[in-house]
Amino acid sequence: MNPLQFLARTLLLPLVLSLIAHTAEPVPLADGRTFTGWEGDTQRTWRIVEGAFVGGSLAAPVPRNEFLCTTRAYTNFVLRLEFKVLGEGANAGIQIRSRRVPNHHEMIGYQADLGDPEWWGALYDESRRNRVLAKPDRAQVDAVLKRGDWNQYVIRCEGRRIRLSINGVPTVDYTEPDESLEQAGLIGLQIHGGPPSEAWYRRLTIEELP
Repeated sequence: MNPLQFLARTLLLPLVLSLIAHTAEPVPLADGRTFTGWEGDTQRTWRIVEGAFVGGSLAAPVPRNEFLCTTRAYTNFVLRLEFKVLGEGANAGIQIRSRRVPNHHEMIGYQADLGDPEWWGALYDESRRNRVLAKPDRAQVDAVLKRGDWNQYVIRCEGRRIRLSINGVPTVDYTEPDESLEQAGLIGLQIHGGPPSEAWYRRLTIEELP
């Protein structure tokens, strides 16, 4: 191997592999028929309807927060999904880089929030700092949000940076300042405890990033 070939291999090969990784096709996270790859209370809280994961009930109050979680962890990724929430006062969210609280129904970690009156597109820290980390411009979200109907969430996690968008409108661009917090974990779908309500999630895909 001459010096030029060596230089091309050592410099260009990592770049090519990186580009391939960045352009990888998203893969489905759910098959629309079973809970394969997911775990949670599938006896009382979660069910599958018309290819969507559905949590909660419109016939009775939701006793507590419940989560349907992936069985493996993710670090850097683009998560795409469609959601809708039904019921007055409904609240839900998508956990990212999170984990189960041992021997408890809760999860701990970042949550891409959704629900009235002001949670749509916000980033919340569930069961850890218990506060909103970043909020969107409500007027911009209200302009594109379809309440009671399907909407698209795109969640992008790269390094310490988390970006959220709903129906193509960016809502949050947050960089975690606390370097002690783990930036990897499970993905979880939430139905929040409260009044009769349902959270629907479908067409989940993930594109893992380097």
